[in-house]
Amino acid sequence: MPVAKWENGVADKIYGVIGATSLVGAALLPRLVASNCRVAAFSRRKPESENPNLQPGSLVWNPKGVEITHWISLAPIWVLAELLPMLEARGARKVVVLSTTSLFTKSRSESPAEQRLVEGIRTSEAMLAEWAGKHDIEWVVLRPTLIYGLGKDRNISEIARMINRFGFFPLLGEGVGLRQPIHAEDVAQACQAALDLPEIKNRAYNISGSEQLSYREMVLRIFRCMDKQERLVSIPRWAFKMVLLLLRRFRRFQDWSVAMVDRMNQDMVFDHAEAEQDIGFKPRPFRLEVGDLP
Repeated sequence: MPVAKWENGVADKIYGVIGATSLVGAALLPRLVASNCRVAAFSRRKPESENPNLQPGSLVWNPKGVEITHWISLAPIWVLAELLPMLEARGARKVVVLSTTSLFTKSRSESPAEQRLVEGIRTSEAMLAEWAGKHDIEWVVLRPTLIYGLGKDRNISEIARMINRFGFFPLLGEGVGLRQPIHAEDVAQACQAALDLPEIKNRAYNISGSEQLSYREMVLRIFRCMDKQERLVSIPRWAFKMVLLLLRRFRRFQDWSVAMVDRMNQDMVFDHAEAEQDIGFKPRPFRLEVGDLP
C-alpha cells in the first residue's frame, strides 16, 4: 500500500494526481476518494467547484511539502520533462502516465505540427523510462484512443458543438474510417488499476473502447443523442479546405486541419487485450448519454 505523510501528520494512502482539472481528472478524483485514498491534486488551473460528494480532507489541491510515492499524470505527456524533478523531489516510487495512440495514428501525417507532436510523445515516453530506470522508480504508460465523456472532451463534444451551431456536419467522402471511442471514466479506471496493482510496472498499454464503428456512424450517434435530424454533407477534399478556412474563424475550430479531416477515412483502432488481461480493463461500448455532451 502506498504510504505518505499528510499535512496533518497522519500516515495515509495518498495518491498524487497531476492534471487533476482535466477531463480524465474529473472522472478519476471521485474514484480514488471512493476507494479510501487521500488525493493530492495538482493543476495549473483552479478547480471550477468543490465536489460535494468528496469527504472533507479527502482531497487537497497543490499541497506543499508532502511526500507522495504513487502518482498519476494526466497532463499532456510532452510536458513530462517539466514534471520529473518535482516527482523525484516528492519521493515518487511509481508513476502512471497518460500518453496517446496519436503516437501511431499521426506518425505518417504530412502536417509539420503533427510530426512535432508525434516526436514529442515518442521522446517523452523514452525519457520517462530512462529517468525511472535511473532512479529505481516503477512506471506505466497508458495510451488511450479518442477520449469522450462528461461534455468536456475535445472530440465528441466538439462535433456536437458544430452540429448545434450549423445544423449539419461535413464529411470527407463517406467517413468510413473505424474509431474506438473510450469514455473518460474507463480511462480513469485503467489509471487507478495500473497504479494499484504492484505487478504492473515498466511497460505501456494501448487502451480503447469496446466498440469499433465508422466515423460516419459515430457522428450519427451524436445527432441521435442530441435528438436532432441527421444531416451529413459529404464534400470533396478541395471543398473541405474552404470549409476549414471558414471554421477557423471560430476559436473552437482553430486547431482543425486537413490532416485531421483526411483521417475520417482511415482506421484508428487498437487492441486492448493486454490491458484487459493484466489490469482487468473492461471498457464500455459507445453509448452516448446526455451527460456526455456539452
